[in-house]
Amino acid sequence: MIKTLALPSKPSRLFGPNIEGLKRGKGYRVKMELSIAQPDDWHLHLRDGELLQTVVSHSAKQFGRAIIMPNLKPPVTTTTAAVAYYDSILKALPDNTDFTPLMTLYLTDKTTPQEIKLARESGVVYAVKLYPAGATTNSQDGVTDLFGKCVPALEEMINQNIPLLVHGEVTDPKVDIFDRERVFIETVLKPLIQKFPKLKVVMEHVTTMDAIKFVESCEEGSVAATVTPQHLLLNRNSLFQGGLQPHNYCLPVLKRETHRQAIVSAVTSGNKRFFLGTDSAPHERRTKESSCGCAGVFNAPVALSIYAKVFEEAGALDKLEAFTSFNGPDFYGLPRNTRKITLKKTPWKVPESYSYASGSIVPMSAGESLEWLPTFP
Repeated sequence: MIKTLALPSKPSRLFGPNIEGLKRGKGYRVKMELSIAQPDDWHLHLRDGELLQTVVSHSAKQFGRAIIMPNLKPPVTTTTAAVAYYDSILKALPDNTDFTPLMTLYLTDKTTPQEIKLARESGVVYAVKLYPAGATTNSQDGVTDLFGKCVPALEEMINQNIPLLVHGEVTDPKVDIFDRERVFIETVLKPLIQKFPKLKVVMEHVTTMDAIKFVESCEEGSVAATVTPQHLLLNRNSLFQGGLQPHNYCLPVLKRETHRQAIVSAVTSGNKRFFLGTDSAPHERRTKESSCGCAGVFNAPVALSIYAKVFEEAGALDKLEAFTSFNGPDFYGLPRNTRKITLKKTPWKVPESYSYASGSIVPMSAGESLEWLPTFP
């Protein structure tokens, strides 16, 4: 629900509203509030140790649930490890926080059908993540033979109705980094859907019009996609303007403006196949600003503000709630959140960084002013 209020731009000496001024819009500023069902984050990196302790509160205070990525060191390849990680997250949560981590398993060439059954029976594992070996952060233990060694696990995932979450990039060094998603769709994802038409698949953090067209061509409810704040707001120029910008570097890498526009168009159209997944991926500042900077954007503190900005600029604020709060749980077969949050259009400044014992983390849009501020009951 969008609520628009007219407030005097200066304090009035009158006890009542100036109706004529309100009608003419003279001397008044417009204050907008947007009430939506509490969102969920369907793609989140919380890390572990000190980083977990530092970043978890940013997601927990605004999202009801989050799909937690398993690419730790070592990766979360077993249900036992997933349950242990689940417990660590709960212990790191602030008091009086109603936040549920939804765990994932890290798919490998050795993942067994029995492990998939255990995952379903655990009550805490909701998906399995496919990382092509070497595709992104801590993916060196990922899949090398999807259509050979992983078939028994994929078949059991269909039996257990567990979605496969896909990092959609090939890792062949001969393929241009800006083409890795497109090539993955043609050589891996299309054959995967053809071979396993009953497998539920989420193409994570889509970045190209090729991915948009592919997801839109698939049956609704069987293939979906998450979309990040950075891929909605930024294009690849943002990596180089004013010098190299390491805090805008992520994988999949930012693409051309034409691709960004295609993603915005799809997301703001109301298409149920697309939903919120921040891919918030914190790294300590020194590892981002180094000779070999890590890939990942820490966007948890600003994600909802940026999503609202993009939808407002597209004239689609009425479709924001479905994207943030309905499409994800509907795809996963989970109930929608009943708690409400409010987004107020009021300027606020993003901190330059967030400090913790071992260093600091730089958020997306650091030092900038954003216009939508989430508030919570």
